[in-house]
Amino acid sequence: MGLRERFDRELERLKDAILVLGSHVEEAIAAAVTALRERDSEGSRRVIAQDRVINESRFEIEADALTLIATQQPMARDLRVIAAVLDIASELERMGDYAKGIARITLMLDGRPFGAPLVELAGMASITRDMLHESLDAFARGDAVLAHAVPKRDDEVDALYNQIYRELIDAIVADPSRIDRANHLLWAAHNLERAADRVTNICERVIFSVTGEMIEMDAEGTRLVSAADDGWLAQAFWS
Repeated sequence: MGLRERFDRELERLKDAILVLGSHVEEAIAAAVTALRERDSEGSRRVIAQDRVINESRFEIEADALTLIATQQPMARDLRVIAAVLDIASELERMGDYAKGIARITLMLDGRPFGAPLVELAGMASITRDMLHESLDAFARGDAVLAHAVPKRDDEVDALYNQIYRELIDAIVADPSRIDRANHLLWAAHNLERAADRVTNICERVIFSVTGEMIEMDAEGTRLVSAADDGWLAQAFWS
């Protein structure tokens, strides 16, 4: 097996590891919100325990990526892909933390019911998971067009978050004894809103890995930050 073939195989293994990590995070988000809706303490504890697996996977990916840089002398485009792997692994680990946070909220609520906002929370989780799945599909396929499209759904997540916020305020006004539960549920919604923001970050890294352009995507649109000079990028590592 030639050096390039060996490198390509190792790079594909890294990308596969990212997809596996992403699937764990998708499952954690779904399980955390399901446990919250069903007031399932045992399910929440499983999500919390699973977070260790997500963390360990992130560290393994980082170690393998750095080893690949140190031993294989990748070309500039390859370096962009590896840089994306490192960033995406970090974003996924943080999303796993958000799922763990929601699971902890379920334990803090201790089986106390709340009501309607849980439906909107499930909607936020579903959209966020779809966004994450599509962003990782864009990464696997090197599809910058898809990576540009995915963050547009963040508006849907924000709209549901605002709806939950209004409903919780109304609930507190009607019954001030609910304030603690309302705060917990608002934090759960905040975690999902932040998870969707992390997906946007992943899409930005996908676009950089494919095009060499560093961009920022937000509610005001897309802004080019800089375009990579691949010759400079390679020299920075190997001069």
